Amino acid sequence: MKSVFLSLLFTFFALGAQAQSANVQKVSKSVFSLTTFKKDGSLLASGRGVFVGAHGEAVSTWTPFIGADSAIVIDANGNKHTVDVIYGASEVYDLCKFKVNAITTPAPVAKAQSAVGSRAWLVQYSTGRAQTNALKVKKAEPFMTDCHFYQYDGQPENIHVGCPVANEKGEVMGLLQYSKLSGDYNSVDVRFAETFKTTGLSVNEPILKQTTIRMALPDKQDQALLMLMLEAGQTSASRYQRYVEDFIHKFPKSVEGYVSQAEFYLARNDFGKANATMQTALNMADKKDEAHYNLAKLIYQKEVKQGNMPYPQWNLDLALAETNKAYALNPLPLYKHLEAQIIYFKGEYAKAYDQFMALTKTNLRNGELYYEAAQCKQQLKAPFKEILTLLDSAVTAQDISLSAPYVLARGTALHAAQQYKKAMADYNRYDTLMLGRASHDFYYTRALCEVQLRQFQQALNDFAHAIVLNREEPTYYAELAQLQLRVNQKEDAVVTADMGLRVAPNYPDLYLIKGLALVNDNKKAEGLAALNKAKELGDTRADDLIKKYK
Repeated sequence: MKSVFLSLLFTFFALGAQAQSANVQKVSKSVFSLTTFKKDGSLLASGRGVFVGAHGEAVSTWTPFIGADSAIVIDANGNKHTVDVIYGASEVYDLCKFKVNAITTPAPVAKAQSAVGSRAWLVQYSTGRAQTNALKVKKAEPFMTDCHFYQYDGQPENIHVGCPVANEKGEVMGLLQYSKLSGDYNSVDVRFAETFKTTGLSVNEPILKQTTIRMALPDKQDQALLMLMLEAGQTSASRYQRYVEDFIHKFPKSVEGYVSQAEFYLARNDFGKANATMQTALNMADKKDEAHYNLAKLIYQKEVKQGNMPYPQWNLDLALAETNKAYALNPLPLYKHLEAQIIYFKGEYAKAYDQFMALTKTNLRNGELYYEAAQCKQQLKAPFKEILTLLDSAVTAQDISLSAPYVLARGTALHAAQQYKKAMADYNRYDTLMLGRASHDFYYTRALCEVQLRQFQQALNDFAHAIVLNREEPTYYAELAQLQLRVNQKEDAVVTADMGLRVAPNYPDLYLIKGLALVNDNKKAEGLAALNKAKELGDTRADDLIKKYK
């Protein structure tokens, strides 16, 4: 009787152990190996992780991704999948969440905290029979309200950091990590990775910039569009194209994705694909008026910037027709504005002027409309006073902080009309509005105006400023050296000319100015040598100067 009882008891424990093992073994179907690669395709790092979703959502340690250009995972069935996008990461907890494009087997995630002293199981990656190692919970602490942090007793052999630790129910508690500082094995709740969500500004997060693998588009359309806009200037063409494709797939009724894709093709002179993309937008987008408007805008941009590259299907008349369709669906002044710009580009300046001025009486009223009207008047050879009146309106049409482009335009017009004092007032005002951070060509232009006003020291400073901002333009060196010679700074003129010649060794003006500076500094032989070099380079003025100083 006693032996029968013991036999039944052993059978009971065996069944319990087998059931426990079966739950844990199921987790092994969700474990994968991770391999990351550098940009040149060479191996970077490897690790482990676990699938937590049925559509490729996965969690692993973050460290292997640092410096990675691409990554693959191999699942328990031996299938290889490329890491598609990253949702987010934490350097503090060395955890990240990403996605592969595959149907995957997710492991159940533990929600309840495991007690200190309870048994846990490390589930290793294997394409065959499940491999597990027993651990014991030494420490259990809550963090971030619902998540748990664990430390374990146990020194399993051939351990792989990043493999999941499961409780006896076969629920994943976290990914195993090793602390070099304390010598402990620990894990962070995989549910912490559920908090990793991208926003439009995620492209600027330093941690995610440590890899060139794409980020997942945010779920909210406005945030996804912001990410798309920011990535346009920061990433490679192929990576940006993937973002655009993701956006279209995620928001197929939104016109913005199609426009971004069409602009991508337009920039590469692939007008056929750009047109096909916008035809899809006309069929798919909810807001048909926006689709017609953006098609018209793309055609207009192509004709303005790439007009020398024929594409018979697109022309300005079609662009006008598309703006009319957009306006018929939704009478926005914005659509009439594009129509006026197209009319201007066709050379119908009087008609364009009337339309620009009509728009100043709508809620679209802004400085750009008055500025464009001024351009029409200029093309029509109108009196300068009429042009200036429109530029005055362009400046005052909005808050002064937003008026910088029109202040500069008015200053440039006054400069061309030889009204140098008024032009200088606008140039100085523009520089103030730009907080002293204007472009190199602005400081060069202001210096030319200062020379006309005999404000030589200010002009010297502005020419030098232009050079600092653009050291590759030889004209700036020539103008500065010429002015230095004019104000009797002969040695400085030679130094400036030499600096310019290092940038442009065959620029004759610099040799001419250098030669004059040297001759006037009683260095006749060197000066004549420089003048002869200017003559060799084709400067017709040099011959008379050589005869004069020989």
